[in-house]
Amino acid sequence: MPITTRPIQKEDNKALAELIRKVFREFKIDMPGTVYTDPTTDVLYTYFQTPGSGYLLAQLDGEMIGGCGVYPTEGLPESCAELVKFYLSAEARGKGIGSRLLQESIIMAKELGYRQLYLESFPELSKAVSMYERAGFKLIPHAMGNSGHYACTIWMLLDLE
Repeated sequence: MPITTRPIQKEDNKALAELIRKVFREFKIDMPGTVYTDPTTDVLYTYFQTPGSGYLLAQLDGEMIGGCGVYPTEGLPESCAELVKFYLSAEARGKGIGSRLLQESIIMAKELGYRQLYLESFPELSKAVSMYERAGFKLIPHAMGNSGHYACTIWMLLDLE
């Protein structure tokens, strides 16, 4: 069963928003100040038409199983983007799909000219945080930029050079 990745399309909005919110409910982090209540979650195709951004979907046999994006979040240094909206369905986890999406997103960030990638997460997503650490992300003591996701308690940064 080959895994494929492709850029987001407008018709992906509803299924992607449902996948993201399902993951938040699964990990009991469905609260204000997160992507769960962020209105952009319902219009991600439009959100990722912003210059300097990109979003990849992972599919298995044509079915969406996850996605990950790079976005020039307001308030970040010009050479830094945020790794955003990175979620996998429960069935897709533990199979290397997340690592592949992460690596493809890092390549995309470099191709877009960024020198750093920032991300926000939660302790409840400890397996994802471990994956970020293996990829070279380092914990930092504070949030960067203005994502509006004030409930996040883990902040990480990766130097791309």
